[in-house]
Amino acid sequence: MTGAVGERGHNVSRAFLADRAMFVRLARICGAGHYSSTFSAAELFASLYYAHLKLDPRDPKWPDRDRFVLSKGHAAIGLYPILAHLGYFPPELLDNFTRLGSAFGDHPNMKHIPGIDFSSGSLGHGLSIAVGMALSARVQKRDYRVYCMLGDGELAEGQIWEAAMSAGHYKLQGLIAIVDRNQLCIDGRTEDVMAIEPVEERFRSFGWEAQRIDGHDFDSILAALGRLKPAGTGRPQVIIADTIKGRGVRRMELSLQWHVANLAGDDYADAEAEIRAGLQPYREKAHV
Repeated sequence: MTGAVGERGHNVSRAFLADRAMFVRLARICGAGHYSSTFSAAELFASLYYAHLKLDPRDPKWPDRDRFVLSKGHAAIGLYPILAHLGYFPPELLDNFTRLGSAFGDHPNMKHIPGIDFSSGSLGHGLSIAVGMALSARVQKRDYRVYCMLGDGELAEGQIWEAAMSAGHYKLQGLIAIVDRNQLCIDGRTEDVMAIEPVEERFRSFGWEAQRIDGHDFDSILAALGRLKPAGTGRPQVIIADTIKGRGVRRMELSLQWHVANLAGDDYADAEAEIRAGLQPYREKAHV
């Protein structure tokens, strides 16, 4: 890593080390989890929250904060440790993840978890919500940006493209979509289930500006985020992040069996060891 982006990449790497292991711990508490969907988005989460978004954990409802909509809400176990790390709530609250009475479920709940801007459930709604938030910023004359992380499987839903068309029509430059292009959905390869390529050209046809990057490379992610334009009147913006579902655990990578599943016994220990080994390059960069 070199230059200003490289230094920010070091800082993100340091924070990323602890969070990656926490994802697995939460899934173990739950007894099952969306490992692969979370692993594909892990570097995107870290880059956004540790180096880019305009936030104040001391004031989660700060009116001028950037908004983040996790449309692929089943990856919430990748977001909770980051929010705890930043100070939105005590980390020990995650010890009861998904237990009766816990605020922390498989999908995020904006009414009970500080730092969550959108309660997700059935996928495909997030971009529409984000369009509404961006329009609200314009009406209120505020300059916050609205970020929406989409799974590539969601792009088969018509509501996504209605929202994309609406964002282009209203020239919502402050709206940023991030597509976790991890190649799989619960039913199979996205290109077999419902082809979405060339996805950047599809967004451009609705009036968006598009970038395509390596979604596992911190420098690429941070550089793309740095190129985003401020909120205003213009083209909405999308980052297509090419990723690997299940990144970091070989048995999970690009495997349909791990959309939601459980690790147990020796399998858990083996996967944990593989994750630790895979984090070594980040440890080395973090100490450069």
